[in-house]
Amino acid sequence: MFTLVALEYYLSIRNNRKLYNGKDFLASSTIGFGNLFVNALTKVGIFYFVVVCYNITPWSIPHTWWSYILCFLALDFTRYWSHKISHEQRFWWSTHVVHHSSTFYNFSTSFRLSWVQNLKLVFFIPVLLMSFDPIVFAIIHQIEVLYQFWIHTELIRKLPRPIEYIFVTPSHHRVHHAVNEDYIDKNYGSTLIIWDRIFGTFQPEKEQAIYGITKPVNSYNPVYLVFHAWGDLLKDVWKRPRKTWTILFGSPTKWEREQVKKTKEIPASEKILS
Repeated sequence: MFTLVALEYYLSIRNNRKLYNGKDFLASSTIGFGNLFVNALTKVGIFYFVVVCYNITPWSIPHTWWSYILCFLALDFTRYWSHKISHEQRFWWSTHVVHHSSTFYNFSTSFRLSWVQNLKLVFFIPVLLMSFDPIVFAIIHQIEVLYQFWIHTELIRKLPRPIEYIFVTPSHHRVHHAVNEDYIDKNYGSTLIIWDRIFGTFQPEKEQAIYGITKPVNSYNPVYLVFHAWGDLLKDVWKRPRKTWTILFGSPTKWEREQVKKTKEIPASEKILS
């Protein structure tokens, strides 16, 4: 991965394109190494959980060639919904926002994975209870994770139409990482883009994407980037306990826009006093 990062950086320099920023790259890499450390601590426990689910079900799917295909489809379908919920509910957005926090879009952006993203394991329990062989599940899950790396680039433009129609490509994922009005909350697919086409969340790439989040963090501190949304979440719950459910599971985009709207409605004199 770092070899490809180096190649992308070289090509961006040769083509006079500012695809990388030193501080941004360092933040992404630090977050990535932190995620590897967390996964090293939790992976055995997660695999044990997978095995437990496999053992408690009174049925099982045999370890055959077609079980890999079935597991891939089931897991990719679940990853679509998990991803969608992570954008539509603020609690889950807090486990994902770090991935979108960079205003740059390159291979190193894929390293920005939250240190608490394993909380989303709950979304995959239905797949685990289908009782695939744990080895099958582990292999397919790793393929899905590795697939995410190559789609984080500006250098690969649109691919042949059959590929663009079925699979998630860099073009699709650039849209997903953008804050352009037409691009927000679109293209949730993990490996297959067909789920977005089926469920109405597909958006083709038309204009140049503007990357980042609607409430910029303006920081390169990896710890802050990972946890800032949790801090904001807890502050809002503390200030408005009666709206706890809405704050936790409402749309983060709608909540931010409502707060901006309320701020604009406050008289200037009151803003100064506050």
